[in-house]
Amino acid sequence: MRVLLFLLPVFALAQDGANYDIIERTLNFLLFFGILLYFIAKPLKQMYLNRITGIANRLESIAVKLRESNNKKDDAIKRVDEAKINAASFVETAKKEAVLLAEKIKKDTKNEILNLEKSFKDQKEFEERKMTKAVVSELLNEIFDDKNLKVDQKELINIILKKVG
Repeated sequence: MRVLLFLLPVFALAQDGANYDIIERTLNFLLFFGILLYFIAKPLKQMYLNRITGIANRLESIAVKLRESNNKKDDAIKRVDEAKINAASFVETAKKEAVLLAEKIKKDTKNEILNLEKSFKDQKEFEERKMTKAVVSELLNEIFDDKNLKVDQKELINIILKKVG
């Protein structure tokens, strides 16, 4: 605009003797430009402010989303850290339970072996008594079946004791 003001006298004095209406045309142009600027300035200014507001709103929504995503990221990191701590404690607990379970199985196995040995010993004694009874019964049957053999009671007891022993 200032350039026009400086160029206005140049155009005014540059007349070649002919009567040109450059000053009037320039004034008309400046007046037209001023009126145009007056009527268009407010809508242009409003459009510019709306654009600035729209950009600011988009930037604000992006900032909100960024804060939300950062909060979610922080929460996820906290949950991962808690999961690591829980996993470590679970592993430690599992190891302790495995040791306790192994000790329990070992103890139960020892008790079972002792029970089996006792059962075997009892069964062995039972079988020995059973065989002793069978031998004594067989021996007595042989003695009593034989009619020619006469044995008194003391001899019978001695014979039985020898067979059993």
